[in-house]
Amino acid sequence: MVAYAWLVPFFPFVAYLLLLILGRRAQEGVVAAIGVAAAVASFVVSLLAMGDVVANGFKGAYSFRWLTLGDTQLTVGFEVTQLNAIMLVVVSFVSTLVLLFSKGYMHGDSRFSVFYQYLSLFIFSMLGLVISPNLLQLYIFWELVGLCSYLLVGFWYFKPEAAAAAKKSFVVTRIGDVGLFIGIILLYLATGSFEYQAIFEFVKAAGGQAATIGTAFGLDPMTLFTLIAILIFIGAVGKSAQFPLHVWLPDAMEGPTPVSALIHAATMVAAGVYLVARTFPLFEASPTALMVVAGIGGFTAIFAAAIGLTQNDIKRVIAYSTISQLGYMMLALGVSAYVASVFHLMTHAFFKALLFLAAGSVIHAVHTQDIREMGGLWKKMPVTTWTFLFGALALSGIPPFAGFWSKDEILTAAFASGNTFLAILATAAAFFTAFYIFRVFFLTFTGEYRGDPSVHPHESGPVMTIPLVLLAIMSAVIGFANAPFLGSPFEHFLQGQRALGAHYPFEFTTAVVSVLVGAAGIFLAYLMYGKRTVDAGQVARASGPLYTLSFRKFFIDEIYHVIIVTPFVWIGKILNFIDRWIVDGLVELVGHTTYASSLGLKYGQNGQIQTYGLLTSIGVLALVAVSLYLGGAI
Repeated sequence: MVAYAWLVPFFPFVAYLLLLILGRRAQEGVVAAIGVAAAVASFVVSLLAMGDVVANGFKGAYSFRWLTLGDTQLTVGFEVTQLNAIMLVVVSFVSTLVLLFSKGYMHGDSRFSVFYQYLSLFIFSMLGLVISPNLLQLYIFWELVGLCSYLLVGFWYFKPEAAAAAKKSFVVTRIGDVGLFIGIILLYLATGSFEYQAIFEFVKAAGGQAATIGTAFGLDPMTLFTLIAILIFIGAVGKSAQFPLHVWLPDAMEGPTPVSALIHAATMVAAGVYLVARTFPLFEASPTALMVVAGIGGFTAIFAAAIGLTQNDIKRVIAYSTISQLGYMMLALGVSAYVASVFHLMTHAFFKALLFLAAGSVIHAVHTQDIREMGGLWKKMPVTTWTFLFGALALSGIPPFAGFWSKDEILTAAFASGNTFLAILATAAAFFTAFYIFRVFFLTFTGEYRGDPSVHPHESGPVMTIPLVLLAIMSAVIGFANAPFLGSPFEHFLQGQRALGAHYPFEFTTAVVSVLVGAAGIFLAYLMYGKRTVDAGQVARASGPLYTLSFRKFFIDEIYHVIIVTPFVWIGKILNFIDRWIVDGLVELVGHTTYASSLGLKYGQNGQIQTYGLLTSIGVLALVAVSLYLGGAI
């Protein structure tokens, strides 16, 4: 079935074309059926392909010649490794549920069909990125994913906030993409190939061509590969919203909630982590690059978690949770915990999609995203409440939910790697995570309803609750895929014949600490927002500037506005002045001069022979007079 893996992205692409042809007049049921059916077909084929890889291992890439440029042949194709087999299953499964959920959430929207078009194209782009056998093809789909995210984040373009968020996400991620593009070019110059396997073999040998290219830049081969790895990581920083390119992702919440679930769970933000994992042999060859990845990831984890503590928009809290969890994954890759990172990428996709879709169910019922205007929804929305609770427990790392198994592996690796500082940061981030997600839970589902009295919340329909239940089940059981008492089957499958990273065995002490830290965060949230024996307002006032820093997101957007946006605006104004008044002014001066001089000719060319004769006579007399004057006769 691996030979038919190209069908996995093909089905969503066919759905996109069909929906494009049908246009906006197609009925919602038909549109949703086409989108969901295509995603289900992709999921089935991805499962069969994964079964083939489980049984027979990685078979190599299926590549076809695309272009021949001199001695260089560029290829396109597909491949299914242990890593992307997992990604294909996760992406297609989550996408299916998001498309199904969208049927209820987007009901009645005038651009319902367009929404499904964009989603189908987005899913095709992500699946195409995953099965790409080389970096050039990956980059093409990488940019297509960015385009689709721009279209989806700005789907409600008539809202100024949505339009601004779409532009912001597009511009900020392009910054990272420039780094990735430069890294790919340097890697090709150093190795002579875009193919993953050829690059990894070349890096391992650190051969002559890399030495030649490195010498041209004044670098030895390993330093050159370190530079390339960091440039590739910059691309991942943009897509996976790592500090300092994280600012686009919270604003992306202006898009419809199903978009948030898809972008933040299994597609766009996962692409950055997947990129680093897919090129991990390159990073593994450079301790410096790994240190950079670990440092950025660890800082992002605690930084975003600290911001999530005080936000009041339910989607933004979960968005900062996404940034923090992606930081965990990068931290794991940085300390060579390859399996732990990919495992957390998989588990996170399920419980984060669950949290976003459950939040969407709440928003659909109460018509607000402010958790201060919610409350008391437990009795009115029991399915949404219980499924959100499952997702919150998984995110908090409470056993036996999925997040416990993967987050514990990351904390174990962080402590075992000897990087105690980053391990402590990750542990603190775990406490913050449990606190802020249960702050959302208690404010949203317990107590009394504090929203608009004219709104009467009720449970969402089956088309929205069924995806919640399925994701809740996965969030509860998928962690056992790598449970140590079951022999860690996920690790054995992922590593295949070539082990990557370091092996960190299960540590009971770390697991206990991880659970206690998460439980402490939940208990504190209960005291402040559930039982309310601790005054949250008083705690905020006592925190003083720390609360302000968290609430204002450490003023990063304001700092960027001052040091980046404002200078560029002034540069633009200066260039606009030069263009309008100097460049265009000179052009217009020539035009006006020509026009003014032509006016004199206009009245002489009036079609009257008498006027022509008079002007000719005057001209002759003038020539004669000048000649006589120059000849000295006058």
